[in-house]
Amino acid sequence: MGVFRGEIALFGVKSGKVGRIEKKKDYLCMLDIRMDMLVTQTKKNHIPSFLRGKYQLIASVTFTALFSLVFMLVSIPYSHNAWFALDGSQAFAFTALFYIISLLTIILSRRIMYALRAMPMTYLQYVLWIVGETLLVCLLYAIFTVQGDRFGIINLQDRSFGDIYMGALAYAFVSLVIPALIAGMYFTIIDKNNTIRLMNYRNVVSDQPIAPKDEQKVTLFDNNGVLKMVVSLENLYYIEANDNYVIVWYTDSKGQLTKYMLRCRLRTLEESFSGSPLVRCNRSCIVNMGKVKVLRKGEDGYVVELENDATQPVPVTKTYAANVLAVFNATK
Repeated sequence: MGVFRGEIALFGVKSGKVGRIEKKKDYLCMLDIRMDMLVTQTKKNHIPSFLRGKYQLIASVTFTALFSLVFMLVSIPYSHNAWFALDGSQAFAFTALFYIISLLTIILSRRIMYALRAMPMTYLQYVLWIVGETLLVCLLYAIFTVQGDRFGIINLQDRSFGDIYMGALAYAFVSLVIPALIAGMYFTIIDKNNTIRLMNYRNVVSDQPIAPKDEQKVTLFDNNGVLKMVVSLENLYYIEANDNYVIVWYTDSKGQLTKYMLRCRLRTLEESFSGSPLVRCNRSCIVNMGKVKVLRKGEDGYVVELENDATQPVPVTKTYAANVLAVFNATK
């Protein structure tokens, strides 16, 4: 009997511990969700990854080089401070040398930016990076000016190093900062329009009535901006990453689960789907929350089960749990 009572007492202690452990787990889960929401908010301040892509950086440097060259050619006749020359004098050789070294400096800077692309960069850091490039080119200009005066190529006219440096800031701002801003806005527009966007067909003129479920379409473009696929949001289940490609899982006209592969970045899709039922659940999957049958909590976190039984359950990582729960509650 004593042993039996001991077992009862021991069981009661264990039950109390289990209850406290479960409460602690729930508290930690809520804390994780709050931290995930904070991380999500912080990520919104990061620049899009495509701005540091290889193609975008090469095109940005090329555009900046051409823009600054044209600006230099146009401004030479009206400049009283710049020593740039286009004739066959030594000043022309000095001008060409300065232009080439400045261009190589920008190329090296963007090469470093590309090498660090795995690290998140905020908008402020990106702007400071561009400003740093501008200040460095101004420093090169001041050094070239002083050395040119030393060799008798340029006449400083009693100007100090500080005056030369400050005078170069306005010129460098127009030559470097403005083309960087133009290139950034251009690539942002291209990425939004040519990668993936949700299209509403309510304003489309047609001789046939449009069913409500067919109003929303998802158009898929590859990295080159070529339209590859148009699928109804009602038939789309999820999109998963596969190296440099994504696989789109949807149901065809026969109701069978089908997949389509195209070359595109999952990160770009996530940014383009902001505000839609298509939500990132983990590092390699975006799910249509309108097709979710069950959202259950397992030992390792939440799991999404879709309405089509041919699909596999999709795990939800802690990073995306808060957003998934919010969209799921708003959808259902």
